[in-house]
Amino acid sequence: MKARMTNPAMIVPDAMTSLLALGKATAKANVPPVTHALVHLRSSQINGCSVCVDMHARELEKEGETNQRIFAVAAWREAPYFSDAERAALALAESMTRLSDRADPVPDEVWDEAARHYDEEQLASLVLSIAGVNLWNRINAATRQVAGGQW
Repeated sequence: MKARMTNPAMIVPDAMTSLLALGKATAKANVPPVTHALVHLRSSQINGCSVCVDMHARELEKEGETNQRIFAVAAWREAPYFSDAERAALALAESMTRLSDRADPVPDEVWDEAARHYDEEQLASLVLSIAGVNLWNRINAATRQVAGGQW
């Protein structure tokens, strides 16, 4: 496999700095890093971004997550390994990633369940974090960035 081009975030001045700053900002809202990594992995699976699937699975490993939980992210609804709060975050990630799949992209029940587990700042962090990973997924998929490659 070969990328179509260098990652655009590396080409456009200040783009990488800005994108990384968003990630750093979302990490400050007291959402567990594992939760961010879980939603990043799930959105990346849905979008078929091999770079991000690889990166976020490795990130979860570094956080001490078991292979059992990492492998089950794609089937989180059927797997007993996730807390109610993680399930709410994963449902929010799926809804935000699949905006065009339904008339009401983020149904009230998904939003309300997430709001039940996360305060406003945490929920804002998750929304920005999920939007950010979707941006990365789209950049990487469009330019066919290669998993395991060096930037």
